[in-house]
Amino acid sequence: MKTGSLSMRLGLTVSLMGAGLVLLLATLAYLALTHELEKLARKGLESKMEQIQHSLSQGLDAHAIRARPHSLMDLVIGHDNFYLTIVGTAPDETVLLSIGAKPQEPLLTNFTPRETLGYLNWADSNGNQVLSASSLMRLASGERVRVLLSLDRRDDQALLSAYLRATVIALPMLLILIGMGAWWLVQRGLAPLKQFSHVAAKVTTQDLTHRLSVDNLPKELGELAQGFNVMLNRLDAGVQQLSQFSDDLAHELRAPLTNLMGKAQLTLSRQRPPDEYKAVLESNTEELERLARIVSDMLFLAQVSHPAARASFTAVSLADEAHRVMDLFALSAEDKQLTLTLSGEAQVQGDRLMIQRALSNLLSNAIRHSPAGAHIALRVEAYGNSVSLSVSNPGPGIEVHHLPHLFERFYRVDSSRARTEGGTGLGLAIVRSIMTLHQGQTDVRSSPGAFTVFRLVFPRV
Repeated sequence: MKTGSLSMRLGLTVSLMGAGLVLLLATLAYLALTHELEKLARKGLESKMEQIQHSLSQGLDAHAIRARPHSLMDLVIGHDNFYLTIVGTAPDETVLLSIGAKPQEPLLTNFTPRETLGYLNWADSNGNQVLSASSLMRLASGERVRVLLSLDRRDDQALLSAYLRATVIALPMLLILIGMGAWWLVQRGLAPLKQFSHVAAKVTTQDLTHRLSVDNLPKELGELAQGFNVMLNRLDAGVQQLSQFSDDLAHELRAPLTNLMGKAQLTLSRQRPPDEYKAVLESNTEELERLARIVSDMLFLAQVSHPAARASFTAVSLADEAHRVMDLFALSAEDKQLTLTLSGEAQVQGDRLMIQRALSNLLSNAIRHSPAGAHIALRVEAYGNSVSLSVSNPGPGIEVHHLPHLFERFYRVDSSRARTEGGTGLGLAIVRSIMTLHQGQTDVRSSPGAFTVFRLVFPRV
């Protein structure tokens, strides 16, 4: 089933709601008009009945009603829609006075007389609606008579019929106007969405510079546009980072591959003694091991960057993991006569092996760059909502302009020295990725010729 456009669906929804509202208002207006006409009719009958009661109480008796009905006739004559019948209360219920052409005799049996004013709605032989009022009234002589006053409501019927005809004629036009207005409003309201489609059509992996303008947008669309722009910023940053990483990786792999190919080709260019072949193979093996370490570090970075890696997080004691890492590097530190110390204790939520990997990279760098006989301090500290594990060592230090780039992939302060020492340029990048996975951060402080401090900052459990 094909889904209609959003503007069509919204337009139809608004049109249907508008049509329902118009029908509801028309119905309520009809009911209100009917009620008001009924109220006015009863009020008119009540007023006339009070006048009749006043006339009957002014010295009229049953004989005078027949002989001198002028005062009563004056109340009714001139009103074509009023009909008056006065009946005695004797068993024969003699009609004392009847004014008007509307036959009311059938009501005499259907309308039970009572002291209070009663009303009855009925229809005559022509189908016209009639409202009748009846009451027992006392004459000046003390005799009681039954007064029946009817009001022909043809005018009210005609008014209601005219209202219904006008409503039936106007309703389709109103519905058409509502539909057109709803369509126009929906088109106008959704017009800013075209900007989204235009920008989305321009975005490619080669061009992620396009952004949505949030000026003059409704609040909801403004928030959506800001989110869209943030998403494009993230994609742009990711693509740039991936492009830079690809360039760096190609550069890093090109040198050892070139060395391997050059040595192999040079060695095979002529016959050589076995010792030379052995030396070349040993040299190539070192380059292959370096390539293997780069690939291994790359695979680890890909694993750390995946959100699913957080699934194995447990409570980890930083002091215990620091002790394990210090035991692993005990021989390396002993060779340079270095002293390793640890202070503090705290727990974090994380992956134990990854935390060991991050701390190993930092401690390995500290041992590599510390002078013989130096002291390397590991310290666990808890403050506020954070827990930090720092590695501090004396040494040549790092120039200030290098500090912002230390955790970038393949960045080296001294490229030639790092290659001779077998580094891949990914150690600190792995540290940062591990801390990002743990929702933490890394920082570094260094004073050239004095000391360097690297910190792993975790959120506190």
